[in-house]
Amino acid sequence: MNAVRLLILGTGGMANTHAMNFSLIDGVELVAAVDVDIARVEAFALRHNIEHRFTSLDEAIAWGEFDAVTNVTPDKIHHPTTLKLIAAGKHVLCEKPLAEDYAKADEMARAAEASGLVTMVNLTYRNVAEIQTARKMVLAGDIGKVRHIEASYLQSWLVSKAWGDWASESQWLWRLSTKHGSNGVLGDVGIHILDFAGYGAGSDVEHVFARLKTFDKAPGNRIGEYDLDANDSFTMTAEFANGAMGVIHASRWAVGHLNELRLRMHGEKGAIEVIHTPDGSTLRACLGEDIEKGVWKDIDAGTVLTNYQRFIDAVRDGKTEEPGFRHAAELQKVLDLAILTEKERRELSV
Repeated sequence: MNAVRLLILGTGGMANTHAMNFSLIDGVELVAAVDVDIARVEAFALRHNIEHRFTSLDEAIAWGEFDAVTNVTPDKIHHPTTLKLIAAGKHVLCEKPLAEDYAKADEMARAAEASGLVTMVNLTYRNVAEIQTARKMVLAGDIGKVRHIEASYLQSWLVSKAWGDWASESQWLWRLSTKHGSNGVLGDVGIHILDFAGYGAGSDVEHVFARLKTFDKAPGNRIGEYDLDANDSFTMTAEFANGAMGVIHASRWAVGHLNELRLRMHGEKGAIEVIHTPDGSTLRACLGEDIEKGVWKDIDAGTVLTNYQRFIDAVRDGKTEEPGFRHAAELQKVLDLAILTEKERRELSV
C-alpha cells in the first residue's frame, strides 16, 4: 500500500476532525500543517504529532514534500488556495462550500477537470449510511416515481451554548458576516441539505425560489469587526429534475435541535425518511401493504466508507470520486440563484 503524505491547510476547529479521521487510515502520513496564525498551527501540529508547520501556503508549496491536501480554511480562502494547489500538482479534498459564488466555484471545477488530479469536496453527510441506502432504494424504484420531498437542516447554536458562545468566538462570528466571506446559513449548511436531498432523491434541482431572513442578534447587529448581516434562516421551494416538488429549509434558531438533518421522500408506491443527528441516524420506510395503514418500519443501513477514506483511495487509484468539484459548483449555482430569487421575488431556473 502506497503511503500518502498529507498536508492540512487551515487548523481551526474542523481541521481537528480531518486530522483525527485521516490519522486512522493506514498508510496516511500527516506531514505538515499550514495556518497564518503561528500559535494556532504550532498547537495543532503538537496535538496531532505533525512535524512540519508553515504560516503561508507558498512556503509549504516551495517545500513540496506532500502528495495531497485537505483544505479546511474559511470559505473565502478555498478559491485562491485550491487553485495554487492544483497548479502545484497536488490532490485536494476541499471543505464545502467550494467558493463564495458560482463563478469562482466554476473556475475551480474547470481547473480541476483540466488537471487530472483527484479533487473532491467534503460534503460530510455522504458519510451517513442511511442516506446512501435511501438513494439506492429510490433509484431501484422502491417508492415509485418521487412526487414530494421535504428536507430540513436545523441547528440551535444562536440560542444555545452547547457548541460554545457564538458572540465571543471568531469561529462562529465570521459565519454571521458577509464581509468575512459568509453567505449565512444558506451558504454554510444550505449546501449540505441541498446535497442531502438531491443525493437521496437521485435528482438535481431545476427550479428554485427562496426567502432569506437575518434576525437581530446584538446592538446594531455588530460585534467588534463583525457585521452580523448574513442570513440566519432560509426557506426554499424547489422543483427537481425527476418532477418532484420540494420544500427545503434551514435555521440556526432551531431550539432543541443541535444539528439535525431530515429528509422525507414521498412517491407513488411508498415513502422513505432519513434523520441524522449527533446521536446517530435512522432510516425507515412505508412500503407495500403498509401504505394502507401508514405503517413505518426501520431499515438497517449498515456502514459505509467516509469521505476521508474515499479520498485517500481515490488518490491511490488516481481517479476522482464523487462528490467532486463540478457537483459542488452546480450546488453553488443553486445557492447563488436562491439569493437572487430573494432579491427579485421570483422563481429562477437552474
